[in-house]
Amino acid sequence: MNQPLILKNEPLPPPSVRPQLTLPLPGLSSELLEQKRIPRSERVFVSRNLKLGEIEWVGFDMDYTLAIYDQAAMDALSVNLTVQKLIERGYPASLADSSYDTRFAIRGLVVDKQRGHVLKMDRYKDIQKGYHGLTRLSRAELQSLYHDQRIQPHTKRYHWIDTLFALSEVTAYSAIVAQLESAGETPDFDRLFSDVRSSIDAAHADGSVYRAVTSNLPQFVKRDPALARTLHKLRSSGKRLFLLTNSPPQYTEQMMTYLLGDALAEYPSWHQYFDVGICSAKKPSWFQEGSAFMEASPKGSRPINEGPFEKGKLYEGGNLKEFERLTKVVGSSVLYVGDHIYGDILRSKKESSWRTAMIIQELDAEISAHETCSLDRDRQRQIEESHDLLEDELRYYQRHVKDTSRQLEASTRNPVLADELVRLKRALERVRAELKKLDHEHNVLEDRIDQRFHPYWGSLLKEGNEMSVFGLQVETYADIYMRRVSCLHAYSPQQFFRSPHDLMPHEV
Repeated sequence: MNQPLILKNEPLPPPSVRPQLTLPLPGLSSELLEQKRIPRSERVFVSRNLKLGEIEWVGFDMDYTLAIYDQAAMDALSVNLTVQKLIERGYPASLADSSYDTRFAIRGLVVDKQRGHVLKMDRYKDIQKGYHGLTRLSRAELQSLYHDQRIQPHTKRYHWIDTLFALSEVTAYSAIVAQLESAGETPDFDRLFSDVRSSIDAAHADGSVYRAVTSNLPQFVKRDPALARTLHKLRSSGKRLFLLTNSPPQYTEQMMTYLLGDALAEYPSWHQYFDVGICSAKKPSWFQEGSAFMEASPKGSRPINEGPFEKGKLYEGGNLKEFERLTKVVGSSVLYVGDHIYGDILRSKKESSWRTAMIIQELDAEISAHETCSLDRDRQRQIEESHDLLEDELRYYQRHVKDTSRQLEASTRNPVLADELVRLKRALERVRAELKKLDHEHNVLEDRIDQRFHPYWGSLLKEGNEMSVFGLQVETYADIYMRRVSCLHAYSPQQFFRSPHDLMPHEV
């Protein structure tokens, strides 16, 4: 007869003597297993569990998602066009001769239009780094200006930089602030930023950007040889694909033909990869009210009412509710892939039950920098652990100095207590000196780590030990993220993407 299992309420042994729970895979050494792992830069990273097998429709943005732009080339083009428009508005012609560092801006920055500052925040919206023009603001300056307030990026005073298209605005703005002030002028920072934004908007509106890009697509767009195979793999598993972009019809046709037109013999046209193609979507409003769907054709647009969508045709406008009605799709069975936190990811998450994937083309550089500075990060953690121990020691000596001083005051002159007080004070000063030394080393390491990520701002996704405000938005609104769409090719269409355990501080 089987005996009942009796559970004893006994403490677990320390971690060092607990049995290992990870079972080795038969026939695979640890070295071979590591070789079979997907390279870190090619992986899909998971913020929230996602079963790809439950996804029936996969949608894609175009710009910076299917089409990966050469950021330096795009920024140089945008800055040049912006400066031309500004000169036409009456700004000094010398702006055309200035140098503009296209490395300056990253996503997740905030422009303080009142003071002309560009700022980076951590996840709590505390300002950690900032520049005025191209001059770095000190910690003391940032503390005095922003310590007692929480920045609200989407208010009139501040402008949030959340797209790769917008980086050129910050690059041009900061360089022009620096140039005008060096010439002895005092710019109206708010008006200048408005003029910079209006100028780049005008360059898009008159077709200058589109003409420049389409006239030399290889210069501006990095064609991904694995993109077509990735889309084919998804289609072959039974998933249906759709395109949802804000770009106009003609530009969409040219770009998608360049990306996919002759990539695979099985697909004579890029349209054959997609069950539905939608352009001029006007996201983020597409996820809310939007408009009626119109069929885009050279003969003119016409509304569609009953549907269904016809494969091979391109549609304009529309809205989320009408799309789901015409395709008879259930929201949670849709995965939408985009690059724009607000227009593609945040709105689709807030207004629907669509699952979300974010393309972060900067992720390759982030991962490379993260791995390069691993020794410095290990040393930082050692310093932080030592710092905690020294602070315990500091509290110990402070308490005993206080107690011994009180005893000495209460007694007649006691040489033993007096000597003990001297010894305690010396120990106290030693601990303080060691803490100061560790703080200095930690700051040096922090600056060195930042430089490996970005010469001006450090990591895109982190700020010190915290996430940056941009990193927090990625974690909050993107179920999965990767550096490009073709990262999905390494995974099964039935893949269960599991998020890592979310530990609270007391569990670490």
